Amino acid sequence: MPIDKVKIARSFSRAAVEYDSAAYLQREVGELLLAKLQSQSELHDVSTLVDLGCGTGYFSSYLKSLYPRANYLGVDIAEGMLDYANDQHLLSRWLCADAEQLPFGNNTISCFFSNLTLQWCKNLATVFSELMRSLAPGGQICFSTLGPTTLWELRAAWRQVDYFIHVNEFYPADYWVAAIEKAGLQVKMHSIALKVLQYDHVSQLTRELKTLGAHNMNKGQRPTLSGRQRIQQLHQAYENFRTQGKLPATYEVYYWLLRKPLSTVDAT
Repeated sequence: MPIDKVKIARSFSRAAVEYDSAAYLQREVGELLLAKLQSQSELHDVSTLVDLGCGTGYFSSYLKSLYPRANYLGVDIAEGMLDYANDQHLLSRWLCADAEQLPFGNNTISCFFSNLTLQWCKNLATVFSELMRSLAPGGQICFSTLGPTTLWELRAAWRQVDYFIHVNEFYPADYWVAAIEKAGLQVKMHSIALKVLQYDHVSQLTRELKTLGAHNMNKGQRPTLSGRQRIQQLHQAYENFRTQGKLPATYEVYYWLLRKPLSTVDAT
């Protein structure tokens, strides 16, 4: 998946101040992820807890209440997000880093929590290799991400206008499974859910994506801004999906809970 990490960091940095005002899906998915972590996790004595892709730090207080004795650290690739998080959550610690180059020692982290972040990574094998290396034996990773069905209506509508890439593309489940297995991590929980948001106009969806900083990150997009005629064509094409007076936008959400084996014997 050809994505530009520098563009991602800049886009989310610019979106920091307004991000939470539009992050309805992100909060709902993150709250469910927290519930899954609490119900499935075998961890009791968590000493180091990393919120990977912490964004504005919205879930920092929830995570610290779940593991009050843990050393919490919020990590994000977007410096603007971390600056905003620091202003909002003064008692937390923040670090700018890439999930594909984690700045942690071997076997040092008890738990990683990552909500709708890892889909922005280029190389899943590298990501899970880094997570595996950083985790302490018996440590866990609880994360959510997006699958390829996400925003299929918007993608299909744009294809009636032109053949440039206008919508972010995400890895299918088998890619995630292959990377997880290659790293040697154990799957404790995996589930897939479709979440459909409803809009009155397609401009509400595209404006929301822009506010979130989650507009098109892929290489291959149109090199210039879309003109008024193309936008009108997009609106007309999207109208084909209107149901009961609303325009749907589908998100395919993956939930995972992974564990690092206690030993080589435990891995088998």
